[in-house]
Amino acid sequence: MNLSLNSHLLLVPVEIRKDKKNYIVEDKTTGEFYEMPKICIDAINLINRGVHLGVIEKQLKEKYPNEEVDLLNFAELLIEMYLIAELDGEKIERNLVQVSKERLGFVTIPSKIGKLFFNKIAYYVYSALFVLNLSLFISKPSLFPNYKDLFVFEYITFNIPAWLIITFILVLIHEFGHVLAMRAYNLPTKLEVGHRLFLVVLETDMESAWKLPSRERNILYLAGVCFDTVILSISLVSQLAFSNGSVFIQSIMNIIILDTFIRMVYQLCIYMKTDFYYVLENITGCYNLMENAQHLIKKKLSMLYLKKEEGEDEVFAGEKKTVILYSIFYFIGVVLMVALYIFFYIPQLLYAWKKVIPGFSYGINSYAFWDAIVFSLQILVGVALLLYSWRKKYLQR
Repeated sequence: MNLSLNSHLLLVPVEIRKDKKNYIVEDKTTGEFYEMPKICIDAINLINRGVHLGVIEKQLKEKYPNEEVDLLNFAELLIEMYLIAELDGEKIERNLVQVSKERLGFVTIPSKIGKLFFNKIAYYVYSALFVLNLSLFISKPSLFPNYKDLFVFEYITFNIPAWLIITFILVLIHEFGHVLAMRAYNLPTKLEVGHRLFLVVLETDMESAWKLPSRERNILYLAGVCFDTVILSISLVSQLAFSNGSVFIQSIMNIIILDTFIRMVYQLCIYMKTDFYYVLENITGCYNLMENAQHLIKKKLSMLYLKKEEGEDEVFAGEKKTVILYSIFYFIGVVLMVALYIFFYIPQLLYAWKKVIPGFSYGINSYAFWDAIVFSLQILVGVALLLYSWRKKYLQR
């Protein structure tokens, strides 16, 4: 099987859609998506017509005189991406694990259920609730969460499971926001376990969102935050409406406010691939923002340290300003995450250890001793989940 300019190719079934700047090519068999510029789409269209590579290269050189055209290299890339079914009449084995029906689910949720939560009226409601939350935090500073809101019970052992259960429910609500938004567009999806730095998270598979126009994809990415906004509004209003009610219920509401607030701030940390990161990527049409920004930052730091002269930036034409802007938000996100650790995570951990450490000095018949033991085991379980998500990620790589 020799590839030459006299070769003609047969592509696997693909669907091509115009996007912000370039085009999205979907492999209809595997559900994989690829971003390609106009010149590549022209080449694919000519390949689909049965034109030989040499003829295609000649036509593209005439049409794009300022572009570097190398059809052999492009054909090799298509083969590597398993987008070629036949080369000169000879079938190419794909050796891919085909996407099965078990991979993507929630298809039993009717599209009309998703549309109940994601429609034009709902978007106005979510926006109004977001403004309400902001107004309440400004007008009622006492509603602002405190790191001690996590601790409802005297024994830390009971606080951690309570927080985990509440957090798990809230994260599920957030993720089901994404799921219902996907179903509103009749798209399949699934939930997976992943991580962001040292945080174990649930993730909704939204790869099939590439089937939609750019503007509609933003709705899918913001769906979880919309549900978070509703939860936060209910919690804040209940704190005001039932301020003289049950202390326990008020404490639970405080945990919900604390957890939801932290996760919404976390979404702004777009140096990780959070929901807002994908929105920014989608708005700009630059789909490698993080990688390009990290490259740019490393390059600038290297220039400062090694005193090198500035060379050519490895970013797509027209994307440099966007990448620089993202680099600024990148550092802002780092600052926000550091602030979360300084004002919430570290104080919570120190407070918890301060409460349980004395328990190790008591006998095994004391509640304090077992409180310290169980809390330590809870921390180990959290670390184990984190290591599992890391292992899963790097094995996939």
